[in-house]
Amino acid sequence: MTESETEAEITAKGLNAPRITPDMIDACIVSEDFYRFPGTTLTVCALTLANGYQVVGESACASPENFDAEIGRKIARENARNKIWALEGYRLRSELQQA
Repeated sequence: MTESETEAEITAKGLNAPRITPDMIDACIVSEDFYRFPGTTLTVCALTLANGYQVVGESACASPENFDAEIGRKIARENARNKIWALEGYRLRSELQQA
């Protein structure tokens, strides 16, 4: 299920309690940097968040013949972005507990 499909289902079911959305995750990201280790298929993405914190994602393929730099960057970025969900979920839960 894609994020868009999940969001549509949440909306259709009327689930409107405070939550984190994909747009909120994307709004946290202020910059991204990539590095490919020379001679390898290992690509690392560092996403810098609005508060200066960084999350890192990585990608590598088992067969060097399958390596594609653009695909490696996309996978590494998505892996880094996925880590933001847990961080933002923790932040929101802490805010809700204090309310």
